[in-house]
Amino acid sequence: MDLLLPHTGTVIWMLIAFLAIFFLLKKFAWKPILGALKQREESIASALRSADAAKEEMEKLQADNEKILARARKERDEILKEARDLKDSIILDAKSQAGEEAIKLLETAKENIKSEKESAIKDIKKYAASLSIYIAEKLLKEKLANDKEQKDLIDKLLRDTKLN
Repeated sequence: MDLLLPHTGTVIWMLIAFLAIFFLLKKFAWKPILGALKQREESIASALRSADAAKEEMEKLQADNEKILARARKERDEILKEARDLKDSIILDAKSQAGEEAIKLLETAKENIKSEKESAIKDIKKYAASLSIYIAEKLLKEKLANDKEQKDLIDKLLRDTKLN
């Protein structure tokens, strides 16, 4: 039965050793351990506050980024609209200018055709006149080849002509 009950002397020595270690730890180790735990707790709390502040800052930055992106999209849309309007305006101006140029070219072509036609008519009239003179000259030379025919023609012309 000795095995089941511890010896009283051993229990006392164990109790004395436990109390000695307890007082030594309380005197020398307990305060630094508690101080280290308190310091660790404060650093964790500070880190959590910093993390919360960083999270708030990130949310604020994200909100600012979204505002900037929305503004950039709006500016892009305005620039694209202005570019489309400018393109349409340039195309309309080009069409208008091309139409005006076409009208001017048509008018110039009509004037050129008219002047060429008038010039051709003048040339034809000159040619017809010179041809008529040439034919008349040939006829007169043939008809007035002798003196008697010349005198008869002169007499006839004098009778037809009335003198004042």
